[in-house]
Amino acid sequence: MGVEVLDAVGMKCPEPVIKIAVKSISMKPGDVLEVIGDCSTFERDVRLWCERLHKVLLSVKDEGGGKKRIQIQF
Repeated sequence: MGVEVLDAVGMKCPEPVIKIAVKSISMKPGDVLEVIGDCSTFERDVRLWCERLHKVLLSVKDEGGGKKRIQIQF
């Protein structure tokens, strides 16, 4: 199981979710993708993406200043 970090700070939706989708191609079952973003709809969009693709949203941490750190398990 590997953990990879994707920095989506400064990207506006739907860019973060597009980056996640592209990265998901190289992720293996059990891998964790940690995504950091600051778009106002970032958390909601990632939650919806996880639900649609049956991925596990492990955690959402508020980093302050509008930034959130979300972990997705594949």
